[in-house]
Amino acid sequence: MSGHSKWNNIKNKKGKEDAKRGKVFTKLGRYIMVAAKEGGGDPDYNPSLKAAIDKAKAENMPNDNIERAIKKGTGDLGSDSFEEIIYEGYGPSGTAIIVNCLTDNRNRTASDVRHAFDKYGGNLGQNGSVSFMFDRKGLIAIEKEDSIDEDELTLLAIELGAEDFEADENGFEIIIEPTDFNKVRDGLQKSEYSFAAAELTYLPQNMVALQDEKDIKNMEKLIDMLEDNDDVQEVYHNWEMPEEI
Repeated sequence: MSGHSKWNNIKNKKGKEDAKRGKVFTKLGRYIMVAAKEGGGDPDYNPSLKAAIDKAKAENMPNDNIERAIKKGTGDLGSDSFEEIIYEGYGPSGTAIIVNCLTDNRNRTASDVRHAFDKYGGNLGQNGSVSFMFDRKGLIAIEKEDSIDEDELTLLAIELGAEDFEADENGFEIIIEPTDFNKVRDGLQKSEYSFAAAELTYLPQNMVALQDEKDIKNMEKLIDMLEDNDDVQEVYHNWEMPEEI
């Protein structure tokens, strides 16, 4: 998994989310609602809902907001209808981008996403135009702490079913097949490991470094504009972000 490090993206995104907490809660609320609607309101029997709640708690979303979102999803507080849509396209200099959305208005979201790509030197493609450059995987990131024994964590992750494990100066990244993700995540939680990230994601097979300063600025603005949209849940890309960003 060399070259797939998510740490820069995690830290960069965390800082932005801290600055716009209400918008983050809106996105997480939709994520919880859709999970509850599709699999029921009990996280013990709905792994998707459990993952959504864990993600919300990691962002310090209040329990009242979480409960309200679950009730909306199950129809106890009225039902908002959201659908998942995935857009694919190219950013500056051919960088590959996947945009995962939850929306109640397909036309609005398509228009907004297309506008972002057009504005910053990219172009929206057809389904399948860039997804072949990514692998669908589970990712767990754990920050490095003195109390964590790397060998113990490595052995436990592998025993639980992890596919790959990597350590660097920031922490540990565990890559998992999607079908094994819940088992590995739950096993690590039972052993009281805390996660900087735990999610199903798209990992790029190869990273692309942008050399032109204009391309770098446009790529950063494109990602920011997409992530700032309430309909956009996640933005995945194969851009090798410079350390200073």
